[in-house]
Amino acid sequence: MSASIVTKPQDSRRWQRFTPLERSARYLVYLVVVAAFIASLRTVEIIPEFLYDAPQQMADMFRRMWPLDLAAYPATIHGAMLETLHIATLGTLLSLLLAVPLALLNARNITPSAWLNWVAKFFLVASRSVNSLVWALLFVAVFGPGVLAGVLAVALRSVGFVGKLFSEALEEVNMDTVEALRATGASPLAVLLKAYWPQAKPAFYSVVLFRWDINVRESAVLGLVGAGGIGVVLNDAMNLFQWPKVATALLTIFAVVLLIELLVVQIRKRLI
Repeated sequence: MSASIVTKPQDSRRWQRFTPLERSARYLVYLVVVAAFIASLRTVEIIPEFLYDAPQQMADMFRRMWPLDLAAYPATIHGAMLETLHIATLGTLLSLLLAVPLALLNARNITPSAWLNWVAKFFLVASRSVNSLVWALLFVAVFGPGVLAGVLAVALRSVGFVGKLFSEALEEVNMDTVEALRATGASPLAVLLKAYWPQAKPAFYSVVLFRWDINVRESAVLGLVGAGGIGVVLNDAMNLFQWPKVATALLTIFAVVLLIELLVVQIRKRLI
């Protein structure tokens, strides 16, 4: 009686991370990115001669900025910097008048109407899609140069940012508390103040403080288009080639932004 040996055929399957279609799609994305980069370089029209002497030009500019014009700080820079802080603060507070109602309309767990959600989303997206400098240009054309144009530009730019993030915080609240309060027969306003607000309050304070921090920086350049603040002093000094004054203004902006950052961190620790 003879015994036979049965051999199993080898498994010819090979593991692949991506399918051929997925690999082709990835290569197509890479090709599009490279093509877009090359097209962008051609559109920018970089002049090589300007790149070659850029280090020398930067070194010459820094030499012109030294020594600092410290006498210009009490004369013009200090008041302009305070004006910048006022623009950022007033613009942030003014934005809340529109951002909070739009956030309530955009939050689907508060406003179930899809039509109202889309209306709120439209205004929030419209606010975020336009840069602060563009808003400032529009308001300077309407109201003339000055602080009012800067405040309105900061406010409208901030509406989309604050409203969007606050509405997301409202949508992430624990609905058990909301439903329990509704079951007791509480009014919609009571549900909003006692169930939604306590949970969304930390996020709201964080968003507002973060936006105020951003607005201080943005307000510093609004004066370049005539919207008030230290940007006006900076623009005038650059046009008159007063580089020591430019350096003093830039150093002031840097110091204030750093102090604002530290202040925001301390306020968040106290409130949240």
